Amino acid sequence: MPIATASAGVGGDDRQEMSPASSRSRARPADTGAHAPSEGAWHALSAEQTLQELDSARAGLHDDEAQRRLEEHGPNTLREVRPTPVWVTALAQFKSPLIFILLLAGALTFVLGEYVDTAVIAAVLLLNASIGLYQERNAERSVLALMELVSPTAHVVRDGHEWEIDSAEVVPGDIVVLESGARVPADVRLLSAAALRIDESMLTGESVPASKRTDPVDEDAQLGDRACMAYAGSTTASGRARGVVVATGRTTELGRISERLESAEVPTTPLQERMDRFGWIIGAIVVVSAALTFLLGLALGEPPGELLLTAAALAVAAVPEGLPVVLTVALALGVRRMAKRNAIVRRLPAVETLGSTTLIGSDKTGTLTENRMTVQEVVTLDDHLDLEEAGIPADPREVAEVAPPDLDADARSLTLLAGVVANESEIVYTDEGVRTRGDPTETALLVAAARLGIEPVDCEDAYAEVGEIPFEPENQYAASVRRAGDEHVVFVKGAPERVLAMCHTAAGRRELDREVVRREVQRMADRGLRVLAFAMRRHPGDVDPTELVEDDPRGLVFLGLQGMLDPPREGVAEAIEGCHRAGQRVVMITGDHAATATAIARQLGIVDDGDTEVLTGEDLDGIDDEQLRELIGRVAVYARTSPTHKLRIVEAARAAGEVVAVTGDGVNDALALRAADIGVAMGQAGTDVAREAADMVLADDNFVSIHAAVEGGRVTFDNVRKVTFFLLSTGVGTFMVIPIAMVLGWPLIMVPAQLLWLNLVTKGLQDLALAFEPGEPDVLEHPPRKRREQIITPLLWWRTLLVGATMTVGGLVMFDWALGQDMSIEQARTVALTTLVVFQAFHLGSSRSERRSVLQVPLTSNRFLLLAQMGALGAHIGALYLPFTQLVLRVEPISLDAWWRLALIAATVLVVVELDKLLQRWRALRHASAG
Repeated sequence: MPIATASAGVGGDDRQEMSPASSRSRARPADTGAHAPSEGAWHALSAEQTLQELDSARAGLHDDEAQRRLEEHGPNTLREVRPTPVWVTALAQFKSPLIFILLLAGALTFVLGEYVDTAVIAAVLLLNASIGLYQERNAERSVLALMELVSPTAHVVRDGHEWEIDSAEVVPGDIVVLESGARVPADVRLLSAAALRIDESMLTGESVPASKRTDPVDEDAQLGDRACMAYAGSTTASGRARGVVVATGRTTELGRISERLESAEVPTTPLQERMDRFGWIIGAIVVVSAALTFLLGLALGEPPGELLLTAAALAVAAVPEGLPVVLTVALALGVRRMAKRNAIVRRLPAVETLGSTTLIGSDKTGTLTENRMTVQEVVTLDDHLDLEEAGIPADPREVAEVAPPDLDADARSLTLLAGVVANESEIVYTDEGVRTRGDPTETALLVAAARLGIEPVDCEDAYAEVGEIPFEPENQYAASVRRAGDEHVVFVKGAPERVLAMCHTAAGRRELDREVVRREVQRMADRGLRVLAFAMRRHPGDVDPTELVEDDPRGLVFLGLQGMLDPPREGVAEAIEGCHRAGQRVVMITGDHAATATAIARQLGIVDDGDTEVLTGEDLDGIDDEQLRELIGRVAVYARTSPTHKLRIVEAARAAGEVVAVTGDGVNDALALRAADIGVAMGQAGTDVAREAADMVLADDNFVSIHAAVEGGRVTFDNVRKVTFFLLSTGVGTFMVIPIAMVLGWPLIMVPAQLLWLNLVTKGLQDLALAFEPGEPDVLEHPPRKRREQIITPLLWWRTLLVGATMTVGGLVMFDWALGQDMSIEQARTVALTTLVVFQAFHLGSSRSERRSVLQVPLTSNRFLLLAQMGALGAHIGALYLPFTQLVLRVEPISLDAWWRLALIAATVLVVVELDKLLQRWRALRHASAG
């Protein structure tokens, strides 16, 4: 895959890097006299010095020399992304302490010959792995489907002739030709440039194409300020140029980012950290408790073989063995919820991470904004028009056309006319909408005129072009000479100060108040607008147009100003406000200029009047990591950043204790996406490099989907917590009845098969149902969880013991009652087993909310839960009467008298939990009133 697509993943063969200091051609003359700056600083060399360093010439390389360099440096490609092998994804599903315990329990039951129990445990493990494998493979296919790779060509000069070759064959020293619309095939030092502008937004984050020239720049210049360079993957917006290739493949800026991505460590998600800690804690408790129960049984004279089997069954009963399955199902459901809202999750644990995020670092261009320049204001000395405040339709097709302005029209109309005719771009109307071709700044001027009824095509017909002065960075203006009847008119657009210097009067034959114009320019710049000034001069009579473009225009009439920006996406401000309500800070990390970034950040609510602290890439270079960590909580905008800066910001934020999400679409975002707790890439405008580095991909490229994904992540975690609490509390109740009954000198209250039935069948349906809970109403009204917060909070640990004690007492009471009724030991065990089954059914309802009463949670909000309740009870009742299950489980039917008694006792768990919830709500109210 050619580098020119900017669509590569990570990896590839190492290539020898050519740099001014170290990689000179073998055929290079012994002494050129060229000064070589530090490695890779081609931007600091003159054009001729660069050619000498690379032993090249403006006529290009000879074919045989190009072939030799291709063999030496390798093809101009990055390694193509390949899908993760199925076996790697499958093995990853078994990396959990709880899974290890189930594997151990399965091995023990197999050794003891309890093959039915072994088969049940194996089924749980396979189900968990299958769901996880399916979901992650499905997500990977979705992302790979977005990566439609192309194989572009490049125009090079060899042996003095221009050729079109595959971009993969471009070598260092090649002379490449860049034209409007062409993608830059490699890193290039420009030799000549005519009105050249290059869209580098994927690397720098700047929404406006960068103007290019050939003069060298300072060696320490940031990537976005290297005006004499064109980088692989960027696109020529307008103009034409020739340049010499200085780096190909992995030695390009794009390739270096790819190389760093390979070595970047993928951080463990907060959920994975919590589940690992929880798993080891539960594992230790279970192993120790099972061992103590075994020793207690030996001391009481129980048979060792039966005790060993009972201890294994107890371990299975106490371990929330359904949790791995339900966790995977909950995450998969979270993936489905997010997919419906255009968010594709690539790795299951990342589903929850966004809900835990405390800091969202977002790129500006294309993520928060539309990556489309739009004129916001048209200002003259006579009036001021804000197109958005005036409600001007965004679609020009909704506006009635007017005739092209004549030369005596008002200043605003002439300002719009100048923006249309001093322009090399075009707009096209299609069934899908308005499409633009050319430089974004120039297309913005065309659309602005069309929105006010001035059709660009009509203006071109009315004012035929007879000469032009193309835009050059050093001139800071462009001019177009037009014929209007029997006279010629020079229309000029450019930087305000440059155009003002050419003017001597203002439209309407009024005096030009330069100070007023400068104040307006400053006001618009403070808004983050890019401001252009417009002027004209009429030349009556028969004038040679070529004479009008030989020198800089003079004696112009000032017309007005147009201010434009890359507007925020619709709904983004509301999404950011929602993130703030959820306790999540949103900061902007962009390659754009500080003033523009701050203005957009203020519009979106990222900063306010009292929070304007901004750090630039230059500022970041002047501080160490410790100082950066101290500033993380105060800085809202990071401007003029490079990929290295973004990576430092993410690492510093994580070191400061933040759970970091980073959004972005460009190659410049990839390193930060990989290093963050969760990286969110754009699916449409995003590069393949960014998508491969991310944990989640937004199919609609809309930051608004982030807010919805935050809600989905929190709902997922809450459901995992509910399931864990339910499994753990009921497991404690099941675990405690056996050793207590042994201490009391009673017969074994349940046999191993009954314990497995209780935990892997009846409870298996119920805990799965909790994964389908729709979420608490206030899920976005509380702050994110701390990274070190456990799955089970102190409150839920207390409630676990409370529920466990209630179930234990209830089970023992019913077992004792059954023995007192002269029931057989099988019937008494069946009564105890059924009591715990009904306990679980009642407790399932109270587990649906940590603080809300069971009466406040609508039954119909989770219909799967009702079905699971009926399914679990139905399966258990059927097992009491079916001969096969009676034999395997050693159960018998029980009387109606036993049913109503055990149901009444089991319902006490509802009363106990409801009283605890009432107490917690009362304490919360007291705390709130005291605060």
